[in-house]
Amino acid sequence: MIERDQHVRELLDVVGAGDSTAVLVTGEAGIGKTSLIREVVARVGPEYRVLVGSCDDFLAPPLLQPIRDAFRVAGGPMATATEPEAVFDAFLNEFRRPTVLVIEDVHWADDATLDVLRYLVHRLEQLPGAIVILTYREDAIDGRHPLRGWLGALADVPIRRINLQPLSLDAVRSIAAGSGRDATELFELTGGNPFYLTEVLAGPGDTIPATVVDAVLARFGRLDADSLAVVEQLSVIPTTIELQHITKVVGGKLDGLSQAEQAGVLETHGNNIGFRHELARRAIEQALPPMRRRLLNAHILELMIHCGDVHQARVVHHAVEAGDIAVLLEHGPRAAREASLAGSHRQALAHLEAVLPYADRLTVAERAALLDGYAWELHIAHRFADAVNAGQQAVELLGQLGESVALVETLMRQSRFLYMAGDTAASVARSDKAIAIASRVGAVAVRASAAAGRGMLLALTGDAVEAISELERAHELACEAGRTDIDALCHNYLGLAWCDLGSPTGLKHLRTSIELAESTGDYEAVARGYTNLAEMLYRELHWGELADCLRAGLEFVRERGFGSHAYNLEVHQALLDLRQGEWAAAEERLRRLIDSVDDQGMLSVLSLSSLGRVLARRGAPEAEGLLADVWKRARRQRSLTGFAYAATAYAEWAWLNDRPDLLISIKDEVSHLTEIQAFRRLPGSHGWTNVDDPYEQALELAESGDSDEALQALQVLDRLGAAPAAAMVRRRLKELGVARIPRGAQTRTRQNPCGLTERQLEVLVLLADGLTNPQIAGELVLSVRTVDRHVSAILGRLDARTRQEAAAAARSLGLAGERSA
Repeated sequence: MIERDQHVRELLDVVGAGDSTAVLVTGEAGIGKTSLIREVVARVGPEYRVLVGSCDDFLAPPLLQPIRDAFRVAGGPMATATEPEAVFDAFLNEFRRPTVLVIEDVHWADDATLDVLRYLVHRLEQLPGAIVILTYREDAIDGRHPLRGWLGALADVPIRRINLQPLSLDAVRSIAAGSGRDATELFELTGGNPFYLTEVLAGPGDTIPATVVDAVLARFGRLDADSLAVVEQLSVIPTTIELQHITKVVGGKLDGLSQAEQAGVLETHGNNIGFRHELARRAIEQALPPMRRRLLNAHILELMIHCGDVHQARVVHHAVEAGDIAVLLEHGPRAAREASLAGSHRQALAHLEAVLPYADRLTVAERAALLDGYAWELHIAHRFADAVNAGQQAVELLGQLGESVALVETLMRQSRFLYMAGDTAASVARSDKAIAIASRVGAVAVRASAAAGRGMLLALTGDAVEAISELERAHELACEAGRTDIDALCHNYLGLAWCDLGSPTGLKHLRTSIELAESTGDYEAVARGYTNLAEMLYRELHWGELADCLRAGLEFVRERGFGSHAYNLEVHQALLDLRQGEWAAAEERLRRLIDSVDDQGMLSVLSLSSLGRVLARRGAPEAEGLLADVWKRARRQRSLTGFAYAATAYAEWAWLNDRPDLLISIKDEVSHLTEIQAFRRLPGSHGWTNVDDPYEQALELAESGDSDEALQALQVLDRLGAAPAAAMVRRRLKELGVARIPRGAQTRTRQNPCGLTERQLEVLVLLADGLTNPQIAGELVLSVRTVDRHVSAILGRLDARTRQEAAAAARSLGLAGERSA
């Protein structure tokens, strides 16, 4: 605990305070997170129940493994809960008494584990004495790692953070005292990493190994034959082993097990045994000859199947490592379905991608089903182009089998993938083909599905009248076939169509669709319902209900792993931020979203047009090119919502930049849609101002003809940073004969002569404190790419060539040291 006692006291103080709290303990591998946790756990008082679980580095982690492990001995509600909703309720019920829950290495957690942890952390204030301690490696998560998004979703929740730093040279000197080793050389080799240091000191006294892996293997190499065999066998298992199973695993070599423990390679964790550190396990595993590693995995796989207690994810992991294709083909699709139903879509994709190289050994129908499921998971993961390709392969395979129910359903899913990828014309063609086949197949449920899919596309592309006719027909067929999922879908898109026609019936249909889908457990349909409801509430200016919808919708989709729906809702949260005058928050949210996904598909029009609108209001030069490109995409894609948002944003830019020709051109293109609220509010149109928005309210005041009101408007616009609009108001004040017009030096600009944004100031303070870009990203819960961009902008604003020059400038401005204060 050298140089860790402060953190021990901090954690014990958190527990002793009795308030429900979440704590994040971060640091690189081997930095001492586990040692810190063990010290704290050993000193927690008896008034708390202490539960510990850890995540392991499987190909695709078993569902809820760390939580199940933590609660196994407790025998409470979590022991029997299986359905997703039951898991959420059971997990919360486990905290009705004071409990300390520790989950280690959450960077390896499956999606379902992250979902229930998010669910818990958001509700900590409702619980008595619930302490949640999570550890992870900061260097193991980049801007696109799911844990980064998880942290971002908890930005509004008070969370303590403890970032463990490497040991100092003095600490290394103290630890190495009496070893005969050169402390400075040890410090340079290990970087002050406690695990590395321990391994090096445990090696032969006359040499210092070139690498830490060498140090681990040196300790391993001193074992006898039986101990070597035991350690090698256990090295291929990413988790610890229960003592009751250990004899079967090591083949009776218990003496070898004991010697390995005495040598410090293995250690006992309660009723389990495993490696002293994951780094040691991995070093030994990676040193194994390939054939030896396969045989050891095959042994574990045989034991698991023979015992009959099959954990699908673990079976798949060892089947892949053992090269057992037959077992992989049998269990891979099962593991994927299990993961998908639990909301662990990353894990579902990993299982399916493990199976796909051997798909030619399946029947045509099995291959088609595999690819169809793969396409669905790809689309949930924002990989729309890949989803289209996989879905097309499934369509072709089913086509070989003839016209069928499965072909119609797959065609309709392919239609959705194409729409999400931004190819609306191809989407419509797929839908038309499904309708034609469904009419020949004749089954009521198939015709209902095809009609609902066609009605959906009509609603999404703005043909409201025909959409209503098609969806009402689909609704009747769905009721006849007893297909509640199709019924909910019909209500969803009837809602869009009726909203487009200005009927209050539309919002009622959307709310009904969510209720129906929730009652039947169709969670993707619930997520889609929240997304479409948010779009309509935004377009119809229902701000209060929109805020409630976004709060509930984001909570729902995040806890169930629906990434594309979360993306859409986040865009609308940014638009709500913008309306409330929180421009910096809106821009930050939008940039983080755009950075987080490579393949945004049609969603790019929503996010980029919204970002362009923020930039246009700020007068950023990049707004023009961005919005021109988005406008082209929107016209090509033909998505009504994307068309509305792109038109509104580009028209506002044209209005702010005195481009009446462009403004007229945009209005002409949307003239046939002016009955829709979104298009009635283009800049320059009658009634476009929303008096609840401080920006638009200021613009209305500026147009009143009263100089005092115009000056009031100017003050608001300067505070918001709305440079183009403020310039317009200054010109208007000159026309009104006002002699003394404020120059617009805002308070924060006077305090910050560099003109940095609030976020850039936060980044500069951390930069001046010596943090790297990844560390700054962790502190501010941003992507590394976003921090890179902020740092680049800061260097430009400060006219600094290096980070050191920027830090010096921060000190001259009195910004350095703000973080520690």
